Amino acid sequence: MMTAGEQGAGALRVVSVSLGSSSRNHKAEVEILGRKVLVERIGVDGDYNRARAMIAELDGKVDAIGLGGTDLYLVAGNKRFVIEQSRRLAQAARVTPVVDGSGLKNTLEREAIRWLVDRDKLQLKGKKVLVVSAVDRFGMAEALAERDCQVIFGDMIFALGIPIPLRSLRTIQVLAVLLMPILRRLPISVLYPTGKDQETANPKYARFFAWADIVAGDFHYIRRYMPADMSGKIIITNTATADDVSLLRERGVDTLITTTPELQGRSFGTNVVEGILVALAGKTPEQMEPSDYLDLLQRIGWQPRVTRLANAD
Repeated sequence: MMTAGEQGAGALRVVSVSLGSSSRNHKAEVEILGRKVLVERIGVDGDYNRARAMIAELDGKVDAIGLGGTDLYLVAGNKRFVIEQSRRLAQAARVTPVVDGSGLKNTLEREAIRWLVDRDKLQLKGKKVLVVSAVDRFGMAEALAERDCQVIFGDMIFALGIPIPLRSLRTIQVLAVLLMPILRRLPISVLYPTGKDQETANPKYARFFAWADIVAGDFHYIRRYMPADMSGKIIITNTATADDVSLLRERGVDTLITTTPELQGRSFGTNVVEGILVALAGKTPEQMEPSDYLDLLQRIGWQPRVTRLANAD
């Protein structure tokens, strides 16, 4: 395949097909590294068959397809596990690259924590950090675990509904080896909020949020399970709409940090951004190395966005 520099001047088109709510749909047209990029997020409200048909319809007509509202891969240490239903979604495309954001999560989000700490944008020493799911964002989880802070990983709590906090990435790696052969075959909706569940509050595990100074990870987990009182907390996440920002402000969140670049007033999901980078590179996802992602992000001028919500106008 051609590199971004060798491709023609035509616009690139990246579409995220999400099992999430259609209320979060968004379009943007941006210029990145001299290329016009048309970006769109389409939610199917949890309708798996509709998502698969849409991916098949887009195949060969767009430059990259993102899988939203689910993961294709979950990562623990050096092991990567494929979610079976997500694999079948991805296989609906035979020509166009399909990405779920996992390649980017392992690079961008790990780099984001380093960038924030090195520039004194984020103080972690002595802080209590809740990572809602480590296997979903293992790069971020590892970067936080390496710092001088207390960390709880909520994989058992929020994905499986078992209120057992995990405090070691080693424990997560062992459990992943034991449980993933079974869990990866479960319906996506069992493992992750999809459709209307993304908009339904379920604060039954509020005590873990109350314990934390910082809550990090996928926003759909955070939105679904966070309590009404989030006073003074810092949220580190991937994508937030204007409505999400208003909700966090209402709940008393002090600071919102988003790791993905903002496009026309909104930070898109990691699957969208990975799709953009893969399209710009002119490579398949399998050909992309961490250095490819970081090089493109540096050329774009990416940096995490820190927004103070407390007492903001």
